[in-house]
Amino acid sequence: MFEQITIIAPGLLGASLAMAVHQRSLAKRIAIQARRQEAVDALANKAWCQLATTDLAAATQDAEFVVICSPVDSIPKLAAQIAPLLTGKPIVTDVGSVKGEITRSCQASLASAARFVGSHPMAGSEKTGMQHADPDLFQDRTCFVTPNAETDPDALAKTTAFWRAIGSAVVSEAPDTHDEIVAHVSHLPHLLASALASFLAERRPDAATHCGKGLKDTTRIAAGDPALWRAIVSQNRHEIRRALDAFQDHLQTLSAALANEDDFILLQKLADGKAFRDKL
Repeated sequence: MFEQITIIAPGLLGASLAMAVHQRSLAKRIAIQARRQEAVDALANKAWCQLATTDLAAATQDAEFVVICSPVDSIPKLAAQIAPLLTGKPIVTDVGSVKGEITRSCQASLASAARFVGSHPMAGSEKTGMQHADPDLFQDRTCFVTPNAETDPDALAKTTAFWRAIGSAVVSEAPDTHDEIVAHVSHLPHLLASALASFLAERRPDAATHCGKGLKDTTRIAAGDPALWRAIVSQNRHEIRRALDAFQDHLQTLSAALANEDDFILLQKLADGKAFRDKL
């Protein structure tokens, strides 16, 4: 598909992506830029990495497709840093879970150097680091691509084809629409799991000795990196606040049903929850 793909930041997503590209023969050459020399050393002799370096210029030289896999707060900075290094107007995409601010910033900084298309594979994990990388991480997972009026049609088509070749189911949404969607289906659930875990840490610090598998399942995603999630929540705070406000109304309905001994409403909410979960 490409002569060279460059991946910036080989964490869980970046390393998994490199493995998937190699496994599916989507590039003749995979270059990876890492911030730390230890990561570069760990990439030595990996079949899925032909060049590992801390040098952005070396990693992006001759790249046709660049994927920025760093945390959301550093994606715009990296896009600005690589802009003067790129030649041939390559496609640049990312894996950030917030798209409005990232898309506007990256398109502005890369306008004369590359063709930016925002991406967000819904393929994360509470685990981090390339030691947990998996070439099938993106298989059968939703991947958003987020074009706007400035997006180059050819770059959009190739980015969409790339994620499909990786094994993802591609969904196209405008950047701000994407942010509203993921506020509900990703960011809100993480905050709720974290809130429940921190609440129990205060009220039932001995919960681990009494809980069953249900509590572990419910709070699993609370194990995600707090710094990473702070950056995500900060960039999508307005949509998340709207989602939180609506959810508080929903909780108030449940609280009122309990207070009023309204078992009909309670049963209805439980049934609605089961029906939704059964469809996931």
